Amino acid sequence: MPDKEAFFSLKNGEFVPAPHARSPWAPDMLHGRLLGGLAARAIEDEHGDPEFHFARLTVDLFRNSPLVPLSVETVRIREGRRIRVADATVRTAGHGAIARATAVLLRRGEQPEGEVSRTPTWDAPTPEEIGPQPPGAWTPPFDLWRLTSWTDPGPKRVWLRETFPLVEGETMSPFVRVALAGDFASPLANSGTAGLHFINADYTLTLSRLPLGEDIGLESNGHLSDDGVATAHCTVHDTSGPIGYCLVTAVANPGTRLGG
Repeated sequence: MPDKEAFFSLKNGEFVPAPHARSPWAPDMLHGRLLGGLAARAIEDEHGDPEFHFARLTVDLFRNSPLVPLSVETVRIREGRRIRVADATVRTAGHGAIARATAVLLRRGEQPEGEVSRTPTWDAPTPEEIGPQPPGAWTPPFDLWRLTSWTDPGPKRVWLRETFPLVEGETMSPFVRVALAGDFASPLANSGTAGLHFINADYTLTLSRLPLGEDIGLESNGHLSDDGVATAHCTVHDTSGPIGYCLVTAVANPGTRLGG
């Protein structure tokens, strides 16, 4: 991980955000993707187990937060022989609960025999094959390779690579890395010819395995919206192939847009 300032420093049990933790929607708003990352970090730290795989992570983003210190609490909801369920709640002193997450962990086991129709590996070139990208109208706090036009009304593809640590002094795990990437499914699948007018309320990652490297690919597979409410989904890839899916819901954000 490059020597860049982390999104958060941990002080007295609270996560203090750096200025670059802001959202593209507003300069004083915390980026929602980071709430998912903090929740995933806490659940993995307190409930992860090498014998269990993180099969699902649902992140509910139900309240905007300014750039203020955060705390994260977790609780184990279910402990079974083959399934473990844990929740995390992200809070601020002035706003209370601003986000929550639920993770489902399934015990690893023997792969059954036989063949099942699989999602194919996409034909996208890797970030190394593409090379450096020219700067766009928006510079995200991570590396981004656009494989299709941002305003293309059809399916879109991107590669993402985190360049800032999430928490100062820590190495980002594969689970946290894909949790951060999952939030981008909403702008990718919900943007169109007039830019992005939807802000996501949640996202759900389902994973057959964790990513093997730093690069996470997203490929939008569908979008539906009516009366200002949208649902969309993407396939999640690493450079070895597809690893899961991401489903999002979003609401129209009147008077604002990103891209275009």
